[in-house]
Amino acid sequence: MADSLANMSSKRDLFGHFAEVAKAIANPHRLELLELLAQGERPVEELAVLAELSVANASQHLQQLRRVGLLGARRHGKYVVYRLSDLSVVALLSMLRHVAEKNHAEAARAVEQFLSQRDALEPVSRAKLVRRMRRGEAIVLDVRPAKEFAAGHIAGAVNIPVADLERRLAGLPRRQEIVAYCRGPYCVMAFEAVALLRQRGFKALRLSEGFPEWRLAGLPVTGDAAA
Repeated sequence: MADSLANMSSKRDLFGHFAEVAKAIANPHRLELLELLAQGERPVEELAVLAELSVANASQHLQQLRRVGLLGARRHGKYVVYRLSDLSVVALLSMLRHVAEKNHAEAARAVEQFLSQRDALEPVSRAKLVRRMRRGEAIVLDVRPAKEFAAGHIAGAVNIPVADLERRLAGLPRRQEIVAYCRGPYCVMAFEAVALLRQRGFKALRLSEGFPEWRLAGLPVTGDAAA
């Protein structure tokens, strides 16, 4: 009986630790910070600007995520630079998204509304894009900032940040399909890029997910931090 009670206590201790991780990510700002860090490591000040937070607030959120092991950090001069601890964090975010989309009615409706308002056409799946790339049927366009592209990107992708896209259209082929991607499935940069390309007469579609999911799937990537 004593052994059984000890085992139950140990199991509850484990669940308590799991709950600490769940509690740490139960905040929309922290989820956004994790998505940003899935693109590559960044200093607190840069993350604060991108997430529209004060530096103090961003730092508090990052410390909470680091405390449960989701993030690592290093000092670079006077800056603290954060990074994801490993790809399992991307897997956690991906699973959270899939569970919410499938089982949370309000989340599913919000996703449907978010996607349909921006692009009524079905996006390209990873598997389809791999086949089209192998056959030379598609140009892969990474529309994230150059720093994120340098940190890691789909092998063979061309980087044109969405802010620069209109003035660089002449460098894109008009006879090939263009598949744009960015930070993840809800990243608006890819939607904006596809809309602009279609307006200018290009055949353009959006990748269903982003670079972190592509990397998580073990598909070819390259860049400074992609290994």
